[in-house]
Amino acid sequence: MPLTVKCPTCQTEVTWDDTSKFKPFCSDRCKLIDLGDWAAEKNAIPVKPEFDPEMLDQLGYDEADFFIDDGSMDDRKQ
Repeated sequence: MPLTVKCPTCQTEVTWDDTSKFKPFCSDRCKLIDLGDWAAEKNAIPVKPEFDPEMLDQLGYDEADFFIDDGSMDDRKQ
């Protein structure tokens, strides 16, 4: 019994064998539509962001403490 899958673009049944030239797509048109969706960023693989700005607050890196005046700018004014 041959394996059948649905075309990701139009949901038409596609037989998964050597005669299916565009598998898993039913046609070249559906394949190009899918490629265009990826190129237009309509499709994306979800990923967890590597950097979480909330984590900085939890670690004690507050923005107010970052800009503490230590007097070093006073030397440049002279």
